[in-house]
Amino acid sequence: MLRLSLEALQIVDAIDRRGSFAAAGKELHRVPSTISYTVSKLEDELGVQVFERHGPRVTLTRAGMELLKEGRYLLKAAHDLEERVRRVASGWETELAIGMDSMFSPLMLQQDVSAFYQVAKQTRLRVLQEALGGAWEALIERRADLLVGVAGDGPAGGGYVSLPIGTVSFVFAVAPSHPLAAVDTSLSRLHLQPHRAISVADSARRLAPRTVGLLLGQDSLTVPSMQAKLDYQVAGLGFGFLPEPCARAAIAAGLLVEKQVEEPKPDETFYLAWRSGENGAALEWWLARLREPGLWPRLLGAMPALRKLG
Repeated sequence: MLRLSLEALQIVDAIDRRGSFAAAGKELHRVPSTISYTVSKLEDELGVQVFERHGPRVTLTRAGMELLKEGRYLLKAAHDLEERVRRVASGWETELAIGMDSMFSPLMLQQDVSAFYQVAKQTRLRVLQEALGGAWEALIERRADLLVGVAGDGPAGGGYVSLPIGTVSFVFAVAPSHPLAAVDTSLSRLHLQPHRAISVADSARRLAPRTVGLLLGQDSLTVPSMQAKLDYQVAGLGFGFLPEPCARAAIAAGLLVEKQVEEPKPDETFYLAWRSGENGAALEWWLARLREPGLWPRLLGAMPALRKLG
């Protein structure tokens, strides 16, 4: 007979995160005596000490650390199993995670979220932002169930469906004060090499990160989002390609200068994407909603905008 129970693992996890039996009891809505009894019973049955007691504060022993390290995998597996069972029973996912490229504002989905809650109050929504390959990685690793407005080819190996929804053109731009603004010819690699490029960091953790527009050995300033890239280029701290819709206002206002380059950045295609073979009711609702006319103009309108600096 197994001496471990999911309930005991859940209690050990809560104690470790909260630092005491009393705090764990509050989180789990159980009296401290129940928490203490469960831990003592677990230690007796395993024949090991799980916690070191320091008055009201407790810390895991080495054996306790190993127990919790592996036990958290079991807790997650049990949680995933519960979700799958509920999904089969109701047809609606208990949670749906929607990933977006950091180029777009999550507020673009505000009206869609409101409409979704009118028909599916039992499904929790989570909206996350990733950059470059990070969004595809989130889909493959099941941190996201649906991607909206992601660029580039998906990772090798398949397992997902992608639907092109539009393309974006890019312009090369610098601030009027930048040395490259005074060059009166098309910019070559020799012109660009001595100057700092500004790039958006790829948020992928395991996939090979994408590096866009950087030359070998070139100085670069890496920022977390396209909004930050736009702002830093307006501030004159570097150069780079910007999506045309978000660069035009700054160019029209005289805060950026568009320059011709010998190696322009090609147009980028953006996609909706989801994992193959998944047909939960919440995912189907979102796919139907986002396939309606008008999605691409809304995404373009949700790109970074010129804002006052300083």
